[in-house]
Amino acid sequence: MSVVLHWFLPTAGDSRTVVPFGPNGHSRPATLDYLSQVAHAADDLGFTAVLTPTGTWCEDAWLVTASLLRETERLKFLVAFRPNSISPTLAAQKAATFQRISGGRLLLNIVTGGESAEQRRFGDWLDHDERYDRTDEFLTVLRGALSGEPIDFEGRYYRVEQATVNQAPDPQPELYFGGASDVAELVAAKHVDVYLTWGEPPAMVAPRLARIRQLAADHGRTLRFGIRLHVISRDTSAEAWAETDRFLDQLDPAVVTQAQSAMAKSQSVGQQRMQSLHGGSREELVVSPNLWAGIGLVRGGAGTALVGSHEEIADRIEEYHALGFDEFVFSGHPHLEEAYWFGEGVMPILRRRGLLPESVPRPGRPTAVLSRYAPTAAR
Repeated sequence: MSVVLHWFLPTAGDSRTVVPFGPNGHSRPATLDYLSQVAHAADDLGFTAVLTPTGTWCEDAWLVTASLLRETERLKFLVAFRPNSISPTLAAQKAATFQRISGGRLLLNIVTGGESAEQRRFGDWLDHDERYDRTDEFLTVLRGALSGEPIDFEGRYYRVEQATVNQAPDPQPELYFGGASDVAELVAAKHVDVYLTWGEPPAMVAPRLARIRQLAADHGRTLRFGIRLHVISRDTSAEAWAETDRFLDQLDPAVVTQAQSAMAKSQSVGQQRMQSLHGGSREELVVSPNLWAGIGLVRGGAGTALVGSHEEIADRIEEYHALGFDEFVFSGHPHLEEAYWFGEGVMPILRRRGLLPESVPRPGRPTAVLSRYAPTAAR
């Protein structure tokens, strides 16, 4: 089976460092113009979709992606949203509308949420396990309403009568979902199409995949697996690792300490697993061949990056694919240039190895160009 490659839409802004906004004037606000350039690049390079995050720290995923539909041709949008901020019937209606007006280019990423402070901003005071219990009910109603057949449901968190949409979307948008806790795994096994993990070392993540396969089988289901990683891919390994040195050189120790303190309060089991890879230390950040945990010193969520030559990155993708991962959600700093490094360097290797279908020529629009932020092409 071929791998499916996705990119990331930096709706909180972009920079040349791993901190949200870098020094020396390199910050890039999340303007529609800039996000359009990233989307154009992903579309032209052959990524299947772009993941758009959710939270008060970034722009709204539904609005941004809808505004980019006319800017792209075949690119899909993996829209992240939280069940605590929208009813499942309204989510179904939004998804059905998006799917129709986009010609079937919507994917849904359901984010239960692991940060209590962020949850409370939306009036959500449930504890960790209760949030996943609510997500279980939410997905039951969402799936039912999207089917086009009215659904009645009464649970602890939702009570609906004849929940449905005006017209069932065709195709049905696939559901993506992540969560490392026991209760999260049960929700994934029961409901979703693609179970997402952050970029843990192969030996660390393999038992989780085996466990979720069995949980899904217990429900008479199978699902696919996806992994979320940053990437630094260059013509040579030395060039790629030099980028990690540059990133570390620009990290203020006080910023690292502050970020680690904040992340230590997280209820997210996945976040705890990310922090266990480095413990807040700059030492021993290479946690597996070509897997660097330095991103997680200052960023929550996905905290690891594949680092190396284009061939080495392709090797690691092939290794994760053999483990069971079919879908990969990548990002880079900055996202525009790194998309080209990856698209022009790694994708051809994956195609030669039979892991990626041949690219399809793009009629109607010239090949995307790098932005004004990057006058020299990434080659």
